[in-house]
Formats: sequence, structure tokens, C-alpha cells
Amino acid sequence: MNKKIVIAVFAGSMLANQVNAQHHKHRHTSRAALKKDIKTQIGTASFYANKFNGRRTANGEIFSQKKLTAASNTLPLNIWVRVTNLHNKKAVIVRITDRMHKNNKRLIDLSKAAAHQLGYTGRGLTRVQVDVIGRKKPSETPITAANK
Repeated sequence: MNKKIVIAVFAGSMLANQVNAQHHKHRHTSRAALKKDIKTQIGTASFYANKFNGRRTANGEIFSQKKLTAASNTLPLNIWVRVTNLHNKKAVIVRITDRMHKNNKRLIDLSKAAAHQLGYTGRGLTRVQVDVIGRKKPSETPITAANK
């Protein structure tokens, strides 16, 4: 009798583990697919602190405040994006080369050069729209009325 109970409990436990693993796999796949399908996002942008200058980024490059790069937790690494400051309509094209801290709720963290082009280095934060361009480097920077 005890062997039947042990076998039943063991079998039930194995089935529960399989269902749980499939649920987590499906949920993870859905998030990854969602990230790839996102073309436009709106949120808060910040810019890197100077202490990160010279450190290695998530894609293996060395970070420089002078390059037009960014960190994001919602966009794939090495993808090009257009970031538009919603306060003044200035735009800049950057490549995602790094990740932010997992608890950081901001949309994007830009290099100081990119933040300067968007005109918000004095405030530290600004509301932005981020449009995915793709994996290929764009041939030119966007020209908007505010950039002229």
C-alpha cells in the first residue's frame, strides 16, 4: 500500500514539474518574441554616469561617453534606434550596447554625447520616444526642425 502512495506522489510530482517547466518556457518565449516585435516605445531616458566610462559593456565593447550608444533592458543588443526627446523634438540615432540594472525602470540610458544632442544633460532625465531602426547601421542621422 505504501509503495502505491509513494509512486502516485512521485508521478504527480513529475507531472507538475513538466507542466511548470512548459509554462515558464512558454512565458519566457512570449516575452522574447514581444521584445523583437516592439517597434516604438515611450518612456524615460537618463544618461550614463561618468563612472562607467572605460568599462566593458554587455556586448563586449568599451563604453565611451563620446560615442552615440545606449543601454536598454527591453531592446536587443546591437540594434540601432532613433531616440526623440518629446519635450523639444530633437532626435539622435544610437546603438544598444549595454544593459541597465535589472531594477531600473527607465526605458533607455544614453551616453552623454547622445543626451547632449537631445538637449537634456542639465535635467538628467527626459521623456523620449524610441523607434527601432534595425540591425544595419543607418546611413545618416535624422534631421528634424529642432536639429537644424
